[in-house]
Amino acid sequence: MRKIWYWYKHQSFMLKITAGFILGLIIGLIFGPSSQFLAPLGQIFMNLLKMIVIPLIFLSLMVAVNHSAPQELGRIGMKILPVYLFFTAIAIFLGVAIAKMTNPSVGLTLPSDVSITVPESPSFISTIINMIPTNIVQAMADGNVLSVVFLAIIVGLPVLYMRHSQDQKQQEMGNTLMKFVEAANEVVLKILNGILQYAPIGVLGITASTIGSQGIDTLIALGKFVLTSYIGVILLIVIVYPLALRLYGVPILKFYNNIKEAVMTSFVTSSSLGTLPISINAAKKAGIDERIANLTLPIGATINMNGTALRFGVGVIFAAEIMGIHLGIPEILSIVIIGTLAAVGTAGVPGAGLIGMSIVFTQAGLPIEIVALTAGINALVDMIFTMGNVTGDLVAAKIVDQSEKRLLLKQSATKVTKELASHSN
Repeated sequence: MRKIWYWYKHQSFMLKITAGFILGLIIGLIFGPSSQFLAPLGQIFMNLLKMIVIPLIFLSLMVAVNHSAPQELGRIGMKILPVYLFFTAIAIFLGVAIAKMTNPSVGLTLPSDVSITVPESPSFISTIINMIPTNIVQAMADGNVLSVVFLAIIVGLPVLYMRHSQDQKQQEMGNTLMKFVEAANEVVLKILNGILQYAPIGVLGITASTIGSQGIDTLIALGKFVLTSYIGVILLIVIVYPLALRLYGVPILKFYNNIKEAVMTSFVTSSSLGTLPISINAAKKAGIDERIANLTLPIGATINMNGTALRFGVGVIFAAEIMGIHLGIPEILSIVIIGTLAAVGTAGVPGAGLIGMSIVFTQAGLPIEIVALTAGINALVDMIFTMGNVTGDLVAAKIVDQSEKRLLLKQSATKVTKELASHSN
């Protein structure tokens, strides 16, 4: 048994979850409705994902906030964060638009024996107000994701400034707190790794029970979901990113050629954090200042999830169509904000996109059970979404690098002008 576990543990996440999906598909097609006995395996998986969401967001964001010195975080952060947020919002809009055109959920319904209570969809104003909790413990207990994101930032920043204080006592307390946060974050990541070891079994249960009760229509609909996802990320990489790079005078083909190793590695590993060392090396090849690359890429690997955000956009339309819910402009704008913040709180590890989907669905008033329908093809879409994430990290770093170089040239030109003016006088 130990040898079997050792062999299983060392197989790639992509291979295991794909195997779970294929086995579930075969069981569902062969045994039909009788496959429902496997449904509890999928429910356990969904409960585990719900369990890890809040600590994962809170701790990973605190670590991200404390990743650099206050001076660098302030100056470069004022440049990189708006780029992250812009690309993330665009990705969600793109996902929504493409899903509206392809209608990926046509022919798909939830099993009739699943009881779902759809909560009232929050308005844009209430979303902003509810971001600030009146009770910290209650916000975490209720799973109010926006409040947890808010808390992580406002707690993380004071810890950051304590660690860089001139007061030695403040430094010691800040460093002690940060060590605790990093240790707790490592524990959460290990728990998440354990959940992902179970994921193939959960996916098997989800796929078998869903396919068994709905047949080939489910497979066709999920195929459209995969196709829609790939089209969205490809458009992000070949149209949206190049337009942004063009504005800053970056040679697009040369830039993509320099970062191709990181892009392909991200596709194979489905992990932004796992690709990070290769991304930093690729940034050097692309001419990005090492200081900027070392500051922005680690943060980007944690909070800049453009591909994942596109998934949220596709997923929300997918779920809304299944439930027969019409989403107007105000609802979509609210989803963009929720999805952007959820993408910021989604750690760059394999399978974490399912957690982000759960976050967005919960906050958007859509049933989390529909996440289970897309879990089976998670391995297929995780690859392309991670590629979108890592490419977005490198594009954002290049944009900030170009901005810093322009600023330096401007300052040098101003200095030269002043010197010439002083000599002429």
